[in-house]
Amino acid sequence: MKIKTGLKPRSLNARIDRFFELAAGKIRSIEKSWNPSQGTPVFTVKGKYTSQGWTEWTQGFQFGCAILQYDATGEEAFLDYGRKATVDHMASHVSHIGVHDHGFNNVSTYGNLRRLMLEGRIPFNQDELNFYELALKASGAVQASRWSTTAHGTGYVYSFNGPHSLFSDTIRSMRALVLAHQLGHALMGEGDKPINLLHRAIEHAVTTSRFNVYFGEGRDSYDVRGRVVHESIFNRNDGQYRCPSTQQGYSAFSTWTRGAAWLIAGYPEQLEFLQTVKSSELRKMGGRGKVEKMFLNTALAAADHYIDGYTSLDGIPYWDDGAPDLHRLGNYQKKKADPYNAWEPVDSSAAAIAAQGLIRLGNYLTGKGDRQGRRYLQAGLTVAETLFAEPYLSTDKRHQGLILHSIYHRPNGWDHTPKGRKVPCGESSMWGDYHAMELALLIRRMATGGEYLTFF
Repeated sequence: MKIKTGLKPRSLNARIDRFFELAAGKIRSIEKSWNPSQGTPVFTVKGKYTSQGWTEWTQGFQFGCAILQYDATGEEAFLDYGRKATVDHMASHVSHIGVHDHGFNNVSTYGNLRRLMLEGRIPFNQDELNFYELALKASGAVQASRWSTTAHGTGYVYSFNGPHSLFSDTIRSMRALVLAHQLGHALMGEGDKPINLLHRAIEHAVTTSRFNVYFGEGRDSYDVRGRVVHESIFNRNDGQYRCPSTQQGYSAFSTWTRGAAWLIAGYPEQLEFLQTVKSSELRKMGGRGKVEKMFLNTALAAADHYIDGYTSLDGIPYWDDGAPDLHRLGNYQKKKADPYNAWEPVDSSAAAIAAQGLIRLGNYLTGKGDRQGRRYLQAGLTVAETLFAEPYLSTDKRHQGLILHSIYHRPNGWDHTPKGRKVPCGESSMWGDYHAMELALLIRRMATGGEYLTFF
């Protein structure tokens, strides 16, 4: 991609203002049309949000969008809706033992509401705060209990596929574990043994880095630095690593770009969190230096591959860097992404997630006095500038989506292909819209000197 070195957060003010203006009507439209009995909104078909049974992993994004809209605009109606919907619909997600999505669902709702109260954006109420914090404690512990050990000295929170499966996506759910730890909570095991949630989150991150991320060290014939595997498979009889895999990507030996985006966002967020942790709490994990070096090296590898390896000129990736017809687009890295091409879809949701991670990585490095931080900050702003304008910004008030050209599950054929087109385009996803809102809010606060946006 071509990084715009002159962009500043305030350069995007007008686009972000327009973004939140459009978001208001779309959130109201979804609230009005959504029927809870039909499942959680997942993605749009012909501009209307529909459900897709797999897991209800997007419900926290649905209500989180309303909470973030209040954060950005101060419009009380969005706070009222987000708060009531959290109480009415999110309890089952707190105690859900069957998914790896607690960081998505519960930090986006209970976590955002708690953050707003602690920032003084909503009136302080101790009982209400206790309610949010109890939910977050339980969520982190329940997520941490979904645990598999390996023969390689570490473990991981396993995906909804089962104990053999480690998803790259799950690094973003470690925010649930570390937030619960910060609140003084632990997972209680057999014999009343407390299990440290911070240590479990770090161990998961170590396992993910070792097996889901490549570092150009000759691991196999496809070892390219920064390539990300969607899923790693372990033999549950002995805990041995067996092979790379994928659920939503093209192959085990290519990079599904949204899987990579979760890593690009997840590791820098955790690096920010680690700054709040006492060094004594990290000794058992090898010490601060070792932990932070691993997190940073992983983030840098995935971010560099995003920027230099497969993203188009304007920062938007296609859905998988090994997609079978990608070659028909020619040297697509040297051109702006074309969401209306006839061969392979782009994935704007991957861009929205990755952009936030690039900005956080850049800010983290800059805060450490590392000049290379500017590269990642400017890359994130470049992606954001592209997303917050057409053809990605959804300006049609009849369309319920906010960011267009998102892809959910290309192999399963779940994404809508418009009449006359050969590949899916023109639709939105709940995770793409939510992460675009987080991205917009982060940049706005940077531009105005507001409190830095964190989950903790």
